[in-house]
Amino acid sequence: MIKILGLIATIGGAIALILGILGVFGDMNTGISPWAFLIIGIIFFFAGLSLLKNSKEIDTVAAGNS
Repeated sequence: MIKILGLIATIGGAIALILGILGVFGDMNTGISPWAFLIIGIIFFFAGLSLLKNSKEIDTVAAGNS
């Protein structure tokens, strides 16, 4: 479950990062502030990567206890 949530957060964060970068430095108009997309994208991307990294550690600890 944690791996799925981490994957969704990472992909969503990457999409928000792309929209934010295109809005800030490009000519893309989404109707929402591009800085909001950029900040949310950074938060979700790194949170998703952290969940994916830590889920591997959780799996090994759970396997060792069984």
